[in-house]
Amino acid sequence: MRIIIVGCGNVGATLAEQLSKEGHNITVVDTKERAVRDISNNFDVMGIVGNGASFSVQAEAGVESADLLIAITDSDELNLLCCLIAKKAGGCHTIARVRNPVYSREIGYIKEELGLSMVINPEFAAAMEIGRVLKFPSAVEIDTFAKGRVELIRYRIKEGSVLHDMPLKDISLKLHCDVLVCVVERGEEIVIPGGDFVLQEKDTISIVASSQKATQFFKKLGAATTRAKDVIIVGGGETSYYLARQLLAMGVRVKIIEYDKKRCEELSELLPQALIIYGDGTDRDLLLEEGMVHTEAFVSMTNFDEENIMLTLFAKRLSNAKLITKVHRIAYDEIIDELDLGTIIYPKYITAESIIQYVRAMQNSIGSNIETLYRLNNNRVEALEFVVKEDSPVVGIPLQELNLKKNILICCISHKGNIITPRGQSVISVGDTVVIVTVNTGLHDIKDILK
Repeated sequence: MRIIIVGCGNVGATLAEQLSKEGHNITVVDTKERAVRDISNNFDVMGIVGNGASFSVQAEAGVESADLLIAITDSDELNLLCCLIAKKAGGCHTIARVRNPVYSREIGYIKEELGLSMVINPEFAAAMEIGRVLKFPSAVEIDTFAKGRVELIRYRIKEGSVLHDMPLKDISLKLHCDVLVCVVERGEEIVIPGGDFVLQEKDTISIVASSQKATQFFKKLGAATTRAKDVIIVGGGETSYYLARQLLAMGVRVKIIEYDKKRCEELSELLPQALIIYGDGTDRDLLLEEGMVHTEAFVSMTNFDEENIMLTLFAKRLSNAKLITKVHRIAYDEIIDELDLGTIIYPKYITAESIIQYVRAMQNSIGSNIETLYRLNNNRVEALEFVVKEDSPVVGIPLQELNLKKNILICCISHKGNIITPRGQSVISVGDTVVIVTVNTGLHDIKDILK
């Protein structure tokens, strides 16, 4: 497909890289010449320096023959204007990044009136992901499928765990739990495991199960299964606002530390139930005074990655809190992973995931629709949810007879609302939703799992 990306920041660069790898014809537009040049040089894309809201610039980028325009500049208004012009000039699909909470309350109206295909709010999406993890503190990461009825949970096996030295095929027998381990990370190695694979302590595993069965599994492991009762958030940006609003609605006590006095006043009005503290969140004495040692969850969300990492390491040394760290840049992701910072949130990955899911859905053949897509393990693994249509070649055949490609695992089948952990005799029916986990990135249709 021909795709125009307006905005060459972190998300723009990530999208240009990933969509060009998937074989799309990409053109990037930005007013900053250096940003355009860097992306054009690093990836196989065309670059244009100019205002993406200008008709002449869009025409130069080929908007009249484009399939999709994605506007992700730092300005909500500019993004909306870019999409409006593209819709009128080329009739293509449009996606806008809209971050302002004022607009977020009117997304439905904006999307309908401007004819937008999709509106994405990175801060809101990041807050939702953090909220899911805080509901289940033992997890490193939680993604959901089948309208929330199925969860994909990442969990690091602790030292002395009952899972140490246990083959996967014995989990159901010994723990009496119906869960499926779909990915195992061991150091730099990532495995889509079979039943004979033996788990080790310090492995990070991803399991797929219904919410109820996942809770039973973690209870058997002696892991925490109840949500955090209180949380300290350092940094009072938009993500913190969305997160606090969500947590307060669940009855969680929220404390936000913010160094900008004016922002503190704004948050006090927006979040009257939260405790807003004016101060430097990196001040050791302030953190101790505000109860870091005893808090059940600690979220570092300043605008500086280095500060967030140091704050999390400090909290890790002093408390048993659930740790969540927001990181914008990923240049040092291998080092960050080794530091064991708990749950790491990459807002630009969350945004890119949603947009790539939409792009894949645009390309779908008749056999199925991509309902959900998640990128796991630093983009080395994909988890996809397909809705199966009538003429799919996977329908009506026992799974053990399907000629699957290597490194593909069918993790879950949702059949008429019932969540099924697949076995060899399981059959996929029309109308089912099917969750696939694979290291073969780039699947567009359920039939792509077959050789």
